[in-house]
Formats: sequence, C-alpha cells, structure tokens
Amino acid sequence: MDPARKRKIRLVVALGAAVLLAAALVYTSFSASTEAKQPSQLLNASSGSSYDLTGKVVAGTVRKDGESLRFRVADRDDPVPDRVWDVAATHLDQKELAALLVGVALTNLTNRLSTSTRQQ
Repeated sequence: MDPARKRKIRLVVALGAAVLLAAALVYTSFSASTEAKQPSQLLNASSGSSYDLTGKVVAGTVRKDGESLRFRVADRDDPVPDRVWDVAATHLDQKELAALLVGVALTNLTNRLSTSTRQQ
C-alpha cells in the first residue's frame, strides 16, 4: 500500500476516534452533572428535594455542635470581575485571552469528568 495513503487512513481513523471520544466526554459531563443553585435560589425551591449548592461560607459563622458543623452560606461574587479581565487584557492580546479561557474551560471539564466518574 502507498505510504501516503496509509498515513491518510490512519489520520482519518485517529480523527474519527477523537471526535467520538470528545462527544462521549461532553455527553458524560452534561448527563452526570446537575446545575448548582445559589443560596438565594433555594428560597423558591421545593422542599424534600436535593440540590447542589454553590456559594461561599460567611466569615465567622462556622460553629461545631457535637458532630454537626453549622455555617451560613452566601451567594458567590461575580466569578471573574471586570477589573480582572481588564488587568489580563493589559498583558495578553485577544488570542492569548481566548487560549487562556479555553485552557480554564478544559481544566474545568476534566475536573467535572473526573468527579462524575470518581477518578482520583
């Protein structure tokens, strides 16, 4: 067989496998996760249900009561304030900011997949 044709077939097979794996990862990520709620959203939530909660522990509210740990949770601040983006933009151009964002997103995806499949 012609070596160039052989390389082309290998490339097509490898790319096909990569697309299938990527689709499986995306499916696993979205099917295994639930949308986390902010503490303020729990006011309208139905009772008797389970919820994933995102937020931050309010400083000075952590109390240990026997084996129980009690604390207050508040909504998180803006995940990435505008001033952080402005500082990053002074050091990075648009392509570099995009690459950074993709890197963070891929790390987040990997962490979510590892958590949902209980990988260490």
